[in-house]
Amino acid sequence: MALPSLFSLKGYPEILRLFRLLHPGIGLKRWLLLASLGIAIWSVGITFFARQFISLRNPDFLTEYAETPFAILLLISGGLAIVGGLAGLYRTLSPLIIGRPTLGSLGETLYTRRSRERGPRIVTIGGGTGMSVLLQGLKHHTDNLTAIIGVGDDGGSSGRLRRELGVLPPGDFRNCIVAMSDEESLLPKLLQYRFTKGNGLKGHSFGNLFLVAMSHITYSFEEALSESSKVLAVRGAIAPATTENIRLSARLTDGTYIEGESNITNRGGIVENLYIDPPTAQAYVPAVEAILEADVLVLGPGSLYTSILPNLMVSGISKAIMETKATRIYICNVATEMGETQGYDVSDHIAALQQHTNPEIVDWVIVNNNIRDIGKEFKGESVHLSSVVENNPQIAEGDIVDIDHPVRHDPHKLAKLVLEVYEGKVSSTDFVK
Repeated sequence: MALPSLFSLKGYPEILRLFRLLHPGIGLKRWLLLASLGIAIWSVGITFFARQFISLRNPDFLTEYAETPFAILLLISGGLAIVGGLAGLYRTLSPLIIGRPTLGSLGETLYTRRSRERGPRIVTIGGGTGMSVLLQGLKHHTDNLTAIIGVGDDGGSSGRLRRELGVLPPGDFRNCIVAMSDEESLLPKLLQYRFTKGNGLKGHSFGNLFLVAMSHITYSFEEALSESSKVLAVRGAIAPATTENIRLSARLTDGTYIEGESNITNRGGIVENLYIDPPTAQAYVPAVEAILEADVLVLGPGSLYTSILPNLMVSGISKAIMETKATRIYICNVATEMGETQGYDVSDHIAALQQHTNPEIVDWVIVNNNIRDIGKEFKGESVHLSSVVENNPQIAEGDIVDIDHPVRHDPHKLAKLVLEVYEGKVSSTDFVK
């Protein structure tokens, strides 16, 4: 006979979500059990002390113990268990209670947080808007993120600060900090605020100035990144590919030689070869370590010649990529970029990547298969999958374009496909030249 509907919990979603607190691996039950055990032991100790004042009969199995010493032992051990249990509960719940969740959503939130803590170790390499879009999606799946950012930017606010103060260009780092932080906080919006007037301030973003100020306070740009990440509760770590002051240059197909990242893009030609100066720039050691320890390594999305390749040309980065046991993925842009990749299809992107690094630099290439009309308001054209180069990586296709911005990826669709590739849930599309 079916139970009455009164005992059904289907109509109480808050209670159902609360049961998430008891899910294996959450780390809550152990502390509840420890605290409960402590209360039980402490209660027995109190009972022994109470016998000094009132007549109580001990259970037979306790009569052999001396009352006062044994009571003290029980009180101490029980008290320690209670304190340990409560401390564990506090460590588990305190980061979540700050957001004032409801009782039902607390279980859901804690379950999601624990799932992220056990997520794969993902390292992303690149810069610019494409990198921040990817991180916006990945941060919902894992806390074990490391974003490795290029330092060749010499335009805009970052370029001014780099020239005037001798710091690493902070713009791409700022964007990634914002992308990996708590979206509901006001601080990320503050970091993205850009001054529109003011002598010396116009054109600068507050976040760039904040990072530069923090680097002077901590005497290190790397330490400034670490401390800023703590303030904004960033899920993961952010590191430069190198701490050296590198400069980009390129030779175009018409033979023109151009120096400076911003000049490469503004020139409007087609890049044939890219160079970094100094060519012997050494990789930032924590960045290399993150690559070697990664489960998933993602190159891009982003500007091929000014955001992705400069990182791979730093001594030590490509070597670590070839040595890592991680699943290596390149995310091809959904649209070409004027001044860098106009006229490119997927095979051209892969060929440029292999030409400047290693023919086997990646295992997989993620490609958008929802080809849409970009429209006149956006520069460039959709990137098509026609053929790939001889050293053929596996191709993972998917609808990963942003509906509202057809030249960008959708962060959540893209993150989902990256994880599906890592988990072996995607079949490769085979194309040959």
